[in-house]
Amino acid sequence: MEKKYYTTIGLEIHAELKTNTKMFCSCKNDPDEEKPNVNICPVCMAHPGTLPVANKKAIENVIKVGLAINANIADFSEFDRKNYFYPDIPKGYQISQYKYPIVSGGHLAGLDITRIHLEEDTATSKHDKGDYSLVDYNRAGVPLMELVTEAHTFENPEDAAKAASVFAKEYQLLLWYLGVSEANMEKGEMRVEANVSISPDKDKKWNAYVEVKNLNSFKSVEKAIKYEVERMIDLFEEGKESEIVKETRGWDEMKQKTVSQRKKESSQDYRYFPDPDLPKMKLHEAFDLEEMKKNLSETPAQKRARYKNDYGIKDEDIEFYINNLLYSNFFELVVQNLKNDIETIKLASNYITSDIVGFVSAGGVLLPAWLQTSNENFAKLIVMLKENKLSSRAGKDILKIMCTEGGDPMQIAIEKDLLQKNDTGALTEIAQKIIDANEKVVVDYKAGKEAALMSLVGQMMKETKGSANPQIAKNLLIDLLK
Repeated sequence: MEKKYYTTIGLEIHAELKTNTKMFCSCKNDPDEEKPNVNICPVCMAHPGTLPVANKKAIENVIKVGLAINANIADFSEFDRKNYFYPDIPKGYQISQYKYPIVSGGHLAGLDITRIHLEEDTATSKHDKGDYSLVDYNRAGVPLMELVTEAHTFENPEDAAKAASVFAKEYQLLLWYLGVSEANMEKGEMRVEANVSISPDKDKKWNAYVEVKNLNSFKSVEKAIKYEVERMIDLFEEGKESEIVKETRGWDEMKQKTVSQRKKESSQDYRYFPDPDLPKMKLHEAFDLEEMKKNLSETPAQKRARYKNDYGIKDEDIEFYINNLLYSNFFELVVQNLKNDIETIKLASNYITSDIVGFVSAGGVLLPAWLQTSNENFAKLIVMLKENKLSSRAGKDILKIMCTEGGDPMQIAIEKDLLQKNDTGALTEIAQKIIDANEKVVVDYKAGKEAALMSLVGQMMKETKGSANPQIAKNLLIDLLK
């Protein structure tokens, strides 16, 4: 019987906060700055005699996240010095938080959270220069929020990897919705690290765990965890479990494997102590937490529940809107025009997530301009479809015209002669004409081939440019073919 191993993971996620200035000085916080070393000053460059001043907006942003995940907001908090030497740390220490984080506890996307604390980001090292490296200090001192999850054990690496990826994505969405971070992983504004260990005993954790860095996409998070678990299992199976040591490993995207970087430090190695240049914080006095919670933006989880309960739209449509705020804002405006008619709202959602998205993908629509100006006309089109004034084919044709040229759907329908024809007299003449011109199809239908009838219906729709009521057309053909 194959031996079973349990996977335990914990996540550490760093996110740069969206503020005008850096964490402890007045330098511009601009992640898009391309020129090196322009957003710097004596404070963030650690010149002698300079003093840091905490950015209140950054602290407020961390509190918002804590409130959104139903965590505890500390009354007392302080900043500490995390001591280590590296070229991207100009002071020789990083201002961080150790014993008294701003946020503790909370829950998100199936995982429990240990803490969220605030610190300053490091500079950016450029190692692709040949036999030397360069350092850009624009990022040094940018407010950086670090979230740490509890360790969670899973039956297999696939479940662990998926849980980690889902959590990281949901956390990114939460930061977007709260407006506290752009959390762009490609730009390094959100960085995920996974702590991974395995054990043959579900109730007994293995002492050594590996921290995997350089995870700059959700796919990388999943791949790195799976790879690392497989590496550890191989060592166990070979009787080399002693080689699983507490270390930091990096994910090599090109080689699709983790590589050892350094032995994992402990908190004692950093020699934390309270920063004497920064005052202690009494957060419950400095911030009105009740008012902040009342004014929080809607979270992704709350939006999911509202869309499900109020509109009953498909789960895949809900996730599409959750991840695409431009479209969800358009959908909300359309809903207002449809006066909470649930069935019509569902129809509208189908057209948004299939047809409009399709037109956009094909390059036929410029966003966001069209979505911002066309919600009323789109709602009118949906109502016309619901009231059977248009066939589905005509609706799609009109929508395409609306997307590319604009216009009122009723006027377009009249100009293009696309209003659905329910006049049985006119349609009977067209049906007879179709029957007379398709003797072989008629013979096939009378021989029991149901598809032949739909072929005739299709020709009627073509003849009327999609304006015939399909059900009426079908019934007329049946009557005439008796």
